[in-house]
Amino acid sequence: MKIITSNPGKFNEYYAFFKEIGLEAEWIRMKYPEIQADTTEEVVIESMNFLTSKGYKDFIVDDSGIFIDALNGFPGVYSSYVYKTIGLSGILKLLNDYENRGAKFVTVIGLELGGNTHLFKGEVRGTISFEPQGTGGFGYDPIFIPEGMNKTFAEMSIEEKNSISHRGRAMNSLKEFLIKKVI
Repeated sequence: MKIITSNPGKFNEYYAFFKEIGLEAEWIRMKYPEIQADTTEEVVIESMNFLTSKGYKDFIVDDSGIFIDALNGFPGVYSSYVYKTIGLSGILKLLNDYENRGAKFVTVIGLELGGNTHLFKGEVRGTISFEPQGTGGFGYDPIFIPEGMNKTFAEMSIEEKNSISHRGRAMNSLKEFLIKKVI
């Protein structure tokens, strides 16, 4: 399965997932336009439309966002941009005066297969830590503690993170679909 992303951390999670179910993951390392929209679904659909218009077939793209309760869902679909501009320290600074550190991580996976588009959504609730913890993962992983856990995604192995994360949950829905259609 072709995974189209410029993010090596994201590809590594897909690689581990596909290896686990006996399929190969091929990395198409490229950037493509991501519109700014209201939902992760809209971002994924537009990305898929762009890639299919360029001749790509049978591929996966995804979009993820962290939605922080105290910030009315910010950064949400702007998570990548916010991460690049203010980083984790900026997010933590924005939360300085808030007791409510609740958040959710959302991923929407877009699968283009045989000319058809399929979407798979996963989300996980958790809290934002007071400081970055851990060296694994990427993006917001060092400050997101999933519900029921006492460590951040960055403190987990890829396998452990995939078993409970937003992307992992979306990948499990994808897996159920692929088992019925492909495997």
